[in-house]
Amino acid sequence: MNQGGFKYVYGPVPSRRLGRSLGVDLVPFKTCSYDCVYCQLGRTTNHTLELDEYVPVDGVLAELRDKLERGPRPDFIGLAGSGEPTLHARLGEIIAGVKELTDVPVAALTNGSLLWRREVRASLAKAELVIPSLDAGTPASFVRVNRPHGDLSFERMVEGLSTFSHDFKGSIWLEVLLLAGITDGRDEVGRIAALVDKMRIDRVQLNTVSRPPAEASALTVATDDLEKLRALFSCPCEVIAETRKSQHVSSSSSGNLEDQIVALLSRRPCTVEGIAAGLGFRPNEVLKHLDVLCAKGIIRSDRRGLDVFYEEARTRS
Repeated sequence: MNQGGFKYVYGPVPSRRLGRSLGVDLVPFKTCSYDCVYCQLGRTTNHTLELDEYVPVDGVLAELRDKLERGPRPDFIGLAGSGEPTLHARLGEIIAGVKELTDVPVAALTNGSLLWRREVRASLAKAELVIPSLDAGTPASFVRVNRPHGDLSFERMVEGLSTFSHDFKGSIWLEVLLLAGITDGRDEVGRIAALVDKMRIDRVQLNTVSRPPAEASALTVATDDLEKLRALFSCPCEVIAETRKSQHVSSSSSGNLEDQIVALLSRRPCTVEGIAAGLGFRPNEVLKHLDVLCAKGIIRSDRRGLDVFYEEARTRS
């Protein structure tokens, strides 16, 4: 569906790590090498390791050019979205094309599962920042949490991540997402830390579930516990979490706000404040349209803790 006139580019999205990140979606919804229990987008529908030109390179770059011309300038071009971006066979060409359009830095958010492939490592070489994931310290935890494609082993994934870390010239921020009662024990985190010691990582970012997950068993680790686990890592380590800070900007009248909201929520759940910050509208304007979209059954709300997240009303399987 072509929401808001854009099929592949969305946002800018309010990001905990990247500020205002202009997102680029390089694969169809839930095309991924993993089927993580904590995924905010639900279950993987195309579980694959096959590299392909899932979306047209020319179409992606044309939309990006249009979006950049409309402004405002984002802090990063974020390659992420609805699945695993390194599955795109022409990822390197897309990054090179972005470089011809803008000097905004490129950040690739990846699960790291395909870094054992030489061509995937090469495709990321011109990015300024790569944010891979490592959510488990053992093969058993890897299978339980990430539910990888059957042809992908824990050992191969770790070896690829390590090789990439020593070859890549840009910055690497490693995300470690922990689940309460599954991977938050000191022994498990210690095993993850031991693997990280063999890599060249600029920083580790400890994370946990903050949006409605694919499986109810994916539970949040308390922030105090995450803070204690930081000490197990020898490299710089920080706890990242959703903030409730207001980042509101002045009202804008451009475009159809409801279309823009649906386009954003089709990629990721957001709070009212997140939508307002990402699209450049005031929260009270956003709320009026959220009420209409909920009444029409186009989006739905989901309370988690103290926050209410809005998401596209897809049926989860």
